[in-house]
Amino acid sequence: MVEAKALVKRFGDFEAVRGVDVHVRRGEAFGFLGPNGAGKSSTMRMIAAVSPRSDGELKVLGMDPDRDGPRIRARLGVVPQQDNLDSELTVRQNLQVYGRYFGLSRAHVRRKAAELMGFAQLGERAEDEVEPLSGGMKRRLTIARSLVNDPELLLLDEPTTGLDPQARHLLWDRLFRLKSEGVTLIVTTHYMDEAEQLCDRLVVMDGGRIAAEGSPSELIARFSTREVLELRFPPGEQDAVVAVAGGLAQRMEVLPDRLLLYTDSGESALERAYARGVRPLSSLVRRSTLEDVFLRLTGRSLVE
Repeated sequence: MVEAKALVKRFGDFEAVRGVDVHVRRGEAFGFLGPNGAGKSSTMRMIAAVSPRSDGELKVLGMDPDRDGPRIRARLGVVPQQDNLDSELTVRQNLQVYGRYFGLSRAHVRRKAAELMGFAQLGERAEDEVEPLSGGMKRRLTIARSLVNDPELLLLDEPTTGLDPQARHLLWDRLFRLKSEGVTLIVTTHYMDEAEQLCDRLVVMDGGRIAAEGSPSELIARFSTREVLELRFPPGEQDAVVAVAGGLAQRMEVLPDRLLLYTDSGESALERAYARGVRPLSSLVRRSTLEDVFLRLTGRSLVE
C-alpha cells in the first residue's frame, strides 16, 4: 500500500524527514510514533499526496504522488489532527456534501451518509448541527466523513487526542471494525496504549529518522524487559540507593522521585532489594510497555 525508500522532506535548510524507509502492507494497521518534531506529520503529508517529497522514492497504492496525486487522494481517507467539520451544517449534511466532492451521486451519498451515521453511532443526531456536539461525537463524525469514498487506505493523525476514555475506546472499536473489513490504517499517536491496541507494526521516529521498527511486542522484547519494578522515595533520597540497588536488574533509571528497575522478574528484584536494606515509600511491579521503549529510544527530555 505504501513503499518509501530513503524518503526525505526539506523545508529550506531544515531536513524534517531524513532518509526514511517504510513498507505498509495491505490490511494492516501501521503506526508512526515519535516526539513532536520527529517528522511523523511531514511523512504522513507526503503519503497523503499533499506535500511533495524532496528526495527518495515513494509509491502510494502503486502510484507516484508527484504524478498521480488526484488519483491517490480519491482512494484515501484522511482524519486530520484537528476536526475541520462544517460546524453550521448538520451531521447528515457534513457527510453528504463531502461525498459530492468525490463526484458521487446524490442518491449514493444519501445511502452512504445513513450507513456511516450508523457506523459512528450518530443516527439520533443526524439533523443536529455540528457545533453543539461533544468532542467524541465530532471525532466520530470526522472519521465517518473520511470513509464516504470507501477508501482503501485511511490516514489518522492522532485520532483520539483530547477524548475521554469512553470515547477513545468507542473509536478503537470503530477502527477495529474497519481493519476487519480490509481497510489499511496508518496512525500517528502520542498514546502508547493506543499504539499497542491498534498497530500490527509501527516505527519510532526521532530527529527525522526511524529509530526502531517492529510489532509492539517485538519492540518491547528488543528494547525493554518483561517487567519493571518502580521504587518510590522522597525526592533526592533515591540517589543513595543507586549503589545498593546495582545488579538487581538488567537496567536501572534514576528519576527525581523513584528508581526504575528493568528486569524479567519484578517480584524477585523487590525481594532482593529488601534483603539489601532498601526501604522505598512504595513499590510497584508492572509489565513493560511501549512507553518504556519510546522513552528509551527518544529520551525523557522535552523536545521544543
